[in-house]
Amino acid sequence: MSATQERRTGFTERAAERLGRTTAGRRGAAFVAELRGRVVPVHWTNLFGVVAMACLLVITVTGVILMFWYTPSNATVTYDGPYPTLLGAQVSEAYASTMRISFEVPVGLLVRQAHHWAALLLPAAIIAQLLVTFFTGAFRRPRRAGWVLLFLLLVAALAGGWSGYALPDDMLSGTGLRIVEGIVLGIPFVGTPLKDLLFGGAFPGEIIAHLYPLHLAVVPLMAVLIAVRAALLLRHRPPRFAGPGRTGVPLLPTAAARAGGLLLIVMGVLMVISATVTINPIWLYGPASPGDAGAGSQPDWYTGFLDGALRLVPPGWELVAFDRTWTLAVLAPLAVVTAYLLLVAAYPFIEEWILGDHREHHLLDRPRNTPTRTGVGVTGVVFYGVLWGAASADVIAAAFSVSIEGVVLVFQLLLLAGPAVAFALTRRVCLGLQRRDRDMLLHGFETGRIVRLPGGEYVEVHEELDRDERRRLLDVDRPATAAIAAATTAPRGRPLERLRARLARVFFDSRLEPADPPHDSVDSERDASDLRIPVG
Repeated sequence: MSATQERRTGFTERAAERLGRTTAGRRGAAFVAELRGRVVPVHWTNLFGVVAMACLLVITVTGVILMFWYTPSNATVTYDGPYPTLLGAQVSEAYASTMRISFEVPVGLLVRQAHHWAALLLPAAIIAQLLVTFFTGAFRRPRRAGWVLLFLLLVAALAGGWSGYALPDDMLSGTGLRIVEGIVLGIPFVGTPLKDLLFGGAFPGEIIAHLYPLHLAVVPLMAVLIAVRAALLLRHRPPRFAGPGRTGVPLLPTAAARAGGLLLIVMGVLMVISATVTINPIWLYGPASPGDAGAGSQPDWYTGFLDGALRLVPPGWELVAFDRTWTLAVLAPLAVVTAYLLLVAAYPFIEEWILGDHREHHLLDRPRNTPTRTGVGVTGVVFYGVLWGAASADVIAAAFSVSIEGVVLVFQLLLLAGPAVAFALTRRVCLGLQRRDRDMLLHGFETGRIVRLPGGEYVEVHEELDRDERRRLLDVDRPATAAIAAATTAPRGRPLERLRARLARVFFDSRLEPADPPHDSVDSERDASDLRIPVG
C-alpha cells in the first residue's frame, strides 16, 4: 500500500515538475505569485463588484437553462396548457413557451424568477459601483478606462434587461414595446426605416425574434468587458483609502476567499427570494395584444428614468419644418437623456481638463474634501431620481387621489429646481464637514464633560485626536499650489480657456488644504500651525 502511495506521489510530483518546466507553467506560476503578493484594501464598498458578479453568474446559468424551452417567435398558437383562464386563447409562441416554463417544466418558475431577480439586482450593483467610484475619485488617471468600461457594463445591463423584459410577450411587455415603437417613429427622417428594421413590419412584427439575439449577446459582451476591466485594474496597484495602516489583505487567498463567500451568499439569497417572492406573473397580465394596453403598467425600475423623461414633456411640443413634423415630446427627452449619459461617461476626462491635473492618483478622496465634485454627483443623482419618480406619476396620482396633472407639474418643477438646490446644499454640507474636521484638528473632539475653572467659568473638555486619526484627516490627495495657480489662470483672448479657468476656481474654492506636518507629534498647537486654511 505504501509503495502504491509512493508511486502515485511520484507521478504527481513528476507531472508538476514537467509542467513547471514549460513556458505556460512558468508564466502561470509567476502570475499566481504576483496575485499572492498583491494587496487589496478591505472596505465595505468592495462588495458591490461581488454582488454584480453573482448576479451575472445567476443570469448566465438560468439563461442557459431557459434556452431549452423558450421559443422566440411572434407566431400565433392556441393555448392549451394547465392554466384554465387562458384555455383556447390565441397567444404567441413566445408567451406559450414562457407559460410552459412557468407551469409545466419542473422548477421552471424558480429558474425564470431567479433570472428576473438577478437581472433587477445587476444594474443596482453596477450603479452603486459607479457612485462609489465617482465620489471617491477612483475614476482619475490611471483608471479612467476602468470608469468607461464600468459605464459600458451598465449600458449592457440595461440593454439586456430591456430586451429580456420584452421576450415573454405578455400585456405588460407589449405595452412597453408599443411605447418604443412610438419613440422610434418620432425620430425625423430615419424613424420609419428604423422601426421597420427593429420590428420587421407592422407592430408587433417579428420583434421577439429580433430582440432574442440581442439578449443572448449581452452576457458574453459583459464577460468581455469585465475581463478587460480586470486586466486594466491588475496593471495598477489598487487605490488606498486615507489614513495610516490601510494596507489591506493579500488578493490570494484572503481577498479571493472573502469574495467567494460573499458570492455564494448573494446567489443563495437570490434563490431564496426567487422561491418565495413572485416576480412578473405573466399569467395575470395576459398575452400581448396590439390594440390593448395594461392599466397602470410600469417598466422595470432600471428603465424608469427613460419613461419618466417622456412623461415630463409639456403637451403640444412640436413644430413643422422641412416638410416634416418634429415631435419635441420625443426628441427633447431623447436629447436630454443622451446628453446626461454622455456626461457621465466623459466626466473623468472633463474634470481632468478643467483642473489640468494629469498626475496618477492612488489615494481615494473623502467626498467632503471635494465639495464641487460631490455636489455634481448629488446633482446627477437628483436629476436621475426625478426622472425615475416621474415614471410612476399615474400610480402616485391613483394612490393619493390627486390629479395626475398636479403630480406631473410637481415633478417638472423638481426637475428644474431640484438639481441646482441639491448642488448648493451638498457643497455647503461638504464645506461644513471640512470646517468640523479643521476644528477637531485644532481643538480635539468634544467629550461632553463640563468643568468649572478657578475663575468660575464653565468649559467643555476637549480631547486630542490620536495620531492615526490626525493622519487620516491630513492625508489628502491635493495638487500643489503652483498647479492650482496654473489651473485657475487663463490666457487672454481664449474663451474656452477662460471658461476652464472659471470652472477650476469653482473646484478649488474654499477647500481645506492641510500641509503635511513636519513630524508625528500629537501636540495640537504645533500641528495647528501647519494647517493652511483659505478663507472661503
